[in-house]
Amino acid sequence: MLFVLRLRMSQADAHYAGDLVDGARLMALFGDVATELLIRQDGDEGLFVAYDMVEFTAPVYAGDYLEVRGEITKVGNSSRRMEFTAHKVIQSLRDAEQPSAAEVLAEPLLVARASGTCVVPKDRQRKG
Repeated sequence: MLFVLRLRMSQADAHYAGDLVDGARLMALFGDVATELLIRQDGDEGLFVAYDMVEFTAPVYAGDYLEVRGEITKVGNSSRRMEFTAHKVIQSLRDAEQPSAAEVLAEPLLVARASGTCVVPKDRQRKG
């Protein structure tokens, strides 16, 4: 099962100088995708137990558009193994003379990836 979320990073997402978005914001997006995957799979939000791998590969700035993908790759009795990616699909040009300038990237740019495990207790699973 695959889920895709696309959204724009706003000024409120910028955490560092130069409008840089922090990695914690991307982790929160992975958590949102995990929640939707669990609801679709089991009818319950479940709980995120652990990330076993997180990698940030390129900077993200306010004004960038991201496509965040998540997929359940393994289903156990109550555990759900998931993998996530975040790609920049539109980037702000960050031009002081044209602050609203942006461009669609010819190829999406991988900005982060992660994998982890969520749990939905058996008594909470309403589907499958």
